[in-house]
Amino acid sequence: MTTATVDLTDPGLWARPDAGGIVAELRAQAPVHRTETALDGPVWSVLGYELGSRVLTDAAGFSSTGGSLLGTGGTPAGSGKMMALSDGPRHRELRAPVLPYFSPKGVRGAAQSITELAAKVVKDAVERGEVDLVDVLATVPLVVMCDLLGIPGDDRDLVVSVCDEAFLAQTPDARRAGHQKLLPYLLDKVVRRRKRPEGDLISTLATHRIGGRLLPIEDVVLNLDNIVVGGVQTVRHTAAMSVWALMNHRDQWDELAAGADLDLATDELLRFTSVGLHVLRTATKRTELGGHVIEPGDKVAVWTWSADHDPTVFDRPDDLVLDRSPNRHLALGVGAHYCVGAPLAKAELKAIYTALLDQVAELELTGDPVHNRSIINFGFDHLPVRLRAR
Repeated sequence: MTTATVDLTDPGLWARPDAGGIVAELRAQAPVHRTETALDGPVWSVLGYELGSRVLTDAAGFSSTGGSLLGTGGTPAGSGKMMALSDGPRHRELRAPVLPYFSPKGVRGAAQSITELAAKVVKDAVERGEVDLVDVLATVPLVVMCDLLGIPGDDRDLVVSVCDEAFLAQTPDARRAGHQKLLPYLLDKVVRRRKRPEGDLISTLATHRIGGRLLPIEDVVLNLDNIVVGGVQTVRHTAAMSVWALMNHRDQWDELAAGADLDLATDELLRFTSVGLHVLRTATKRTELGGHVIEPGDKVAVWTWSADHDPTVFDRPDDLVLDRSPNRHLALGVGAHYCVGAPLAKAELKAIYTALLDQVAELELTGDPVHNRSIINFGFDHLPVRLRAR
């Protein structure tokens, strides 16, 4: 097997039942491969954990400004304007105003409401009996994110539908079209909040000043777009993929129900699922990586799922080990670009797991699960199940 016969950028690959074995064989051959892609040209694919961590923590050598995801078809419009697409001082300037909303302290203040929300969502699902678990679990991060941003309830179906399109559509043009639907909506909110702040995240960014000057409205909107889409999709897919993993590891479900450490379990489910399949960087200088010479301007993709299943770092990487510790997974990033919303995402996931364990005795498939077709956030489009009450 060579990279000539394996296209890591094919979302169909990741939906195959033997995907783990295919990726493991490639990683065993070499931690870095040259991958020819249809949209991005030649890309250096990093499959090993240590080299992946090196790339993601070396912002001087591997920049985010050229794009953080494959399939965008060139340098994105938000380069240098968004947290995800900036480095160094600029990144810190954009990150600073949103940190309080996602800090452990801020999340602790919202923990009770998140717990109550998850319990209600699961209760409603149990009463219905047969549900699409993807839609059910998506409600939690959607409501939490909309509350943070001050988005009214009547607009929330719109937000989730355009998030789906922006992240999961099949082509770059279709994904851009999704963002183009969300951006005008956010622009309207930003303009209104700049005039009349309301104490929410939109207001904070809309009135944020750097060097005495208001952050340009375009930069505010682009960052909000990234926060909304990332905040909803990551938790949605991690939650559904986690439940699927537990359905296929019933002993681990029973272990959780018996009182296993939920913090450790949440990190392990994040590692095991690693729904954010890759992170892209652009080399800024000539360097050696896994026996290859990387030139300035070369695209380097760290395949997070592969790194998080690297047997040189994780004992029994393909097993779900709920008490795994330490667990230095890359599912939420590492270094300066470690996910700003990580504490909130973990709180939401723990609330979802708790609600399911408290109220559900058994989950049974009622149809075939349908994977989405994405190498950005890999998960399910549909996971039809029957919930039997505890």
